[in-house]
Amino acid sequence: MRTTIISDQELIDSYLKGNEIALERLIHRHKDKVYTAIYCLVKDTYLAEDLFQETFIKAIDTLRTGRYNEEGKFAPWVLRIAHNLCIDHFRKLKRTPGIVTSDGDDIFKYMRFEETAHEEHQQVERFETKLKELIEMLPEEQKEVVILRHFFNFSFKEVSDYTNSPLNTCLGRMRYALINLRKLMEEHKIAIQ
Repeated sequence: MRTTIISDQELIDSYLKGNEIALERLIHRHKDKVYTAIYCLVKDTYLAEDLFQETFIKAIDTLRTGRYNEEGKFAPWVLRIAHNLCIDHFRKLKRTPGIVTSDGDDIFKYMRFEETAHEEHQQVERFETKLKELIEMLPEEQKEVVILRHFFNFSFKEVSDYTNSPLNTCLGRMRYALINLRKLMEEHKIAIQ
């Protein structure tokens, strides 16, 4: 017995011919990755579920109206929709994506640090605050790569897929982000402890 894996494009074509089960399979195939990507940005289960549903509603609407033209690239396309919806959500709240959760909590407080003396802990908090301010000053594309790579532990391949940008572009953005952060640290006289 031989198992044949049906491609995303074949499922899309089948759905467009009226096969609702093909759409169900397509969603099931990508739901974990899409939900995880959304949750990593919003850090809120209920909001992530809402944005997840909105992502697939938008994707289905695009498929139904014949505007889908990303043949063979369904996963990056749907991840891009999810990403854009997260960005839109944060813009509506006038918050920066990935820096502040939907509850208004600072993501830095969720980062784990070794137990330190009280004074050292305060130094770390001051540095985190200054670093966050500097990250805010980066161009949007550089900021996005830094947040996804260092705060959400995405690999560069995952960053590439998530932002629908070539891998070398993501690497370049990270390089320039680090150069810009160093310059900003020098300008603001911030030293790494």
